[in-house]
Amino acid sequence: MTRHHIVADGSRCSPVPRRAARPHRKGTTLRNESRSRIDDASAALPSPRRSAFSPAADVIGSELDLRMTGSHIVHALTPGFCDAAAVYLLERWRVEESAHPSAGVSGIEARRMALRVGPGALEDWEGVLPVGEVIAFPRETPYARALAAGQAQVLDAVDPYTSDRLIASGDGEARLGDLLSVASFLVVPLRLREVPVGFVTCTRGPGRASFAPSDVAAVEALAARAAVALDNGRRYERERRTSLAIRNSLPPGTAQEFAGCRTAHGCLPAGQGNLVGGDWSDVLKRPGDRVSLIVGDAMGHGPESAVAMIQLRTAVRTLAGLDISAADLIGRLDALAGDSPGVSFATCIYAEWDARRRTCTLVGAGHPPPLLRGPDGRTAPVTLTGAGLPLGLGAGSYEETVLSVPDPALLVLYSDGLVESRDADIDQEITRLARTVDAAAAVGPVLGDGPDALPSLCRRLLHSPTGTPSSDDRTLLLAELTPAGG
Repeated sequence: MTRHHIVADGSRCSPVPRRAARPHRKGTTLRNESRSRIDDASAALPSPRRSAFSPAADVIGSELDLRMTGSHIVHALTPGFCDAAAVYLLERWRVEESAHPSAGVSGIEARRMALRVGPGALEDWEGVLPVGEVIAFPRETPYARALAAGQAQVLDAVDPYTSDRLIASGDGEARLGDLLSVASFLVVPLRLREVPVGFVTCTRGPGRASFAPSDVAAVEALAARAAVALDNGRRYERERRTSLAIRNSLPPGTAQEFAGCRTAHGCLPAGQGNLVGGDWSDVLKRPGDRVSLIVGDAMGHGPESAVAMIQLRTAVRTLAGLDISAADLIGRLDALAGDSPGVSFATCIYAEWDARRRTCTLVGAGHPPPLLRGPDGRTAPVTLTGAGLPLGLGAGSYEETVLSVPDPALLVLYSDGLVESRDADIDQEITRLARTVDAAAAVGPVLGDGPDALPSLCRRLLHSPTGTPSSDDRTLLLAELTPAGG
């Protein structure tokens, strides 16, 4: 472990063969001699070695997080099994490039994912051996050899390359003497379907027995399980990165203002925000000084729903540039969704505001109805002429609901994450949301007030507690409708 782990002298490094090795000592170097698989069977049994690892070994794989999994690994190994341990992952594998070591390359690049030195806290060594650091290991180091050969390496002294790196990075750190004082050092490759993805290092200081073949077998068994857990964490992080990249490619969701219409919108991902869902909202200028507003929800979470979401949003932006009716626009969106794999069963609520005519035209496609708050200060759901079928089912036609809005009003469009629950009727939840809008609006003025009034209300509503928790994203679009001359 180290900037380059506590490694031993390359000339005195002994690879641990897959098929045996009766150790014999010469000085402090562990040597290997071939022996039969039967002779080694009792030493390689994993069950006696489980007691050597801490209970942290039992939770490896319980978190879909690379650093957390790495932390579980090093806590399983130290201080009971060894004095220090670290986990490194090949950087090319972590970012999903080819991870196969090649004889023609000068070395490998690996990121330190976790480190633990003795029973103390990680912070004690963070300055010298920072977690997250990417290090280039030359071909002659035991780490590169372990990955290239696919075999564990047992050493008894720190090699000059690693020693120099540690001393240079320590800046006179007195404790480095203890770190460099090694009785036995072990490098075990992490392999996934015969592909090297990283390595685990274990160090024992003076006064402890050197690593025996049975110790190596135990760590190899642990490493095999850890590699699967690390791969699951990497896949999860990849999915989250992909979803976020898709969402971040969309136009920014800032407050906007048009003639006769001010808007604010936001999204609150479900849970801890680890996955991005298919919710989206948009505000678009239409011909004739009209304004289109839409909130939609592509079913599911992750890259697939994010791709469906961006397809639908792009289609709406294209259709909004045409001088067609609201019902025709949603009908064409339905046809496009039906021809796009993975987009079926998406829902949306579409509104078109015409400040000159003082009308708001609404079209639903399997989505919860909007809310309208009038001058009387009461918010209520809008009764739609037809709820409409979800997009992609070939509904053929959709019905318009035209509202007369002679006075300033607040239109609330939202995703089902704000009203759906397994434990409550959706109509009751919609009524509850309407009451929540009234309560939030009562905290401060909304209509006709400063530029931050609407965004502030949007934030309060997104973070307001609900009767029952939802596992879906929350998306909200508020529009202050001001009729021309109103």
